[in-house]
Amino acid sequence: MIAVIGLGPMGRAMTSALLAKGHAVTAWNRTPGKAPAGATVAESAADAVQAADLVLVSLTDHGAMFDALAGARLVSKTVANLGSDTPVRTREAAAWVEARGGRFLAGGVMVPAPVVGTEASFVLYSGSRGVFEAHTEALRAIGDPRYVGEDPGLSQLLYQAYLDVFLTALSGVLHGAALAESGGVRASTFLREARGIVQLVDSILSDPQLARRIEGGGHADALASTRMMGATAAHVLSASQEAGIDLELPRAIESHYARALAAGHANDGWTSLIEILRR
Repeated sequence: MIAVIGLGPMGRAMTSALLAKGHAVTAWNRTPGKAPAGATVAESAADAVQAADLVLVSLTDHGAMFDALAGARLVSKTVANLGSDTPVRTREAAAWVEARGGRFLAGGVMVPAPVVGTEASFVLYSGSRGVFEAHTEALRAIGDPRYVGEDPGLSQLLYQAYLDVFLTALSGVLHGAALAESGGVRASTFLREARGIVQLVDSILSDPQLARRIEGGGHADALASTRMMGATAAHVLSASQEAGIDLELPRAIESHYARALAAGHANDGWTSLIEILRR
């Protein structure tokens, strides 16, 4: 038996995926009436935990988990928290569960709710490898389970790092659309051409030299020097000022290049910004 605590969009999607693979699910949500058909509805979170061996938590943050499971008996239960929080808070959550006799896994669901349970879905897990392996087959119903390490905070560190890329990219798309719109260019036209920029970024990420430069510190790149890229960043900021749109994103990016230039990286490639970002 598997328990799901929290039936927001992600919790409901996980419950449905588990049911579709033949797993018995007991579900609990603070607001009733959200459980997918086929799930057993528990009167309380403690009742849901009592009925299960594996407890999947899908709540806003770990503080919400502390509140929901405060009255639950966790001895010999495995709690897999698939909500979002910081690495430090995730380690605190692991200690909290283990102090109550339970076992803990942290997870980061790397797809939106509609994709959960499909072949495209994958989830990062960290914590005890033995605990992970004991529940791998059940977890596979949600998405490809990918174990990243013993440190319970590692999956959330990677989750936040990947979302750093994702959220920044989405803001960049919208900022670019706003800049184009200031000149009378419709979003439909801008987005059609912007896809080429996304493909260019993909080709850059696929270049094995990129990881070597970031890891090894060799930033030579005559075609994309920090001086040249910094001038472009300054132009984007100036164009945004002229357009009268929000400046926070281009100002932040321009500041990265300005600081790299001040640190002596003018003739290095743009990957030298990592030295500034690491602080």
